[in-house]
Amino acid sequence: MSHDVHVSVEELRLSDELAGGESRAPSADVAQYALWLGDDALILSQQLGGWISRAPELEEDVALGNIALDLLGHARSLLRYAGTWDDRSEDDLAFFRDEPDFRCAWIVQQPNGDFAQTIARQLIASTYMYELYSALRTSADETFAAIAAKSLKEVDYHRDHAVQWALRLAGGTELSREKMIRALGDVWPYVDELFRDEPLIDRLEGVAARPSMLRPGFDAVIETVFAEADLEVPAAKASRAGGRRGSHATPFGHLLAEMQVLARRHPGATW
Repeated sequence: MSHDVHVSVEELRLSDELAGGESRAPSADVAQYALWLGDDALILSQQLGGWISRAPELEEDVALGNIALDLLGHARSLLRYAGTWDDRSEDDLAFFRDEPDFRCAWIVQQPNGDFAQTIARQLIASTYMYELYSALRTSADETFAAIAAKSLKEVDYHRDHAVQWALRLAGGTELSREKMIRALGDVWPYVDELFRDEPLIDRLEGVAARPSMLRPGFDAVIETVFAEADLEVPAAKASRAGGRRGSHATPFGHLLAEMQVLARRHPGATW
């Protein structure tokens, strides 16, 4: 499925307008939840941007770049909303927080690796995000509901893109299948963190999507994909990942340094 560059840029502009609309400042808990979701989208966007000019096909340069732009749009909306609690901009939150202040899940922190590893990570992340935004459309928080309604349309494409590539790699050559199986084994330990009901969720009843309630829908999609690809769920022990509490994987510091270096070297610069 092709994805037009102009459409993605336009969607990013619309996301900017949504985030910039008038809204009541969130509570500390709502702001923290917005950071969870915004940080996931921001870091995954940064990761996917690393494939531009390096993807195995020219069309994938475009596709992955557009997915990254979509996710950046989600991140901008969510981080701007989070920042209204303590008067910080989206740029402040993206570029001037230190590693322990981020709340992204470990799955999005995993390195790109080879193309199969990126697709495995994207399959997990986009399937989770589809369930997340589906649930958040009925949030009692109008800003979350609006962001979710817009983002769901984009994540539907992201998920389909990952599914089609997972099937293609698993059903391709012996080498591509071997790489896909290995990649799924590498990312599978980080799945459980996405569905843990942290204490924050209990304080946001009706506002946040309860992670554990998203697991059945996620599992149903993954089971269907695995059945079609003749794959088995990896026998991997769940990681003790603590991204929601500010504990991060080792590669995250390197990724953050690369993402933030320009803004920190020239604070306040505009162009």
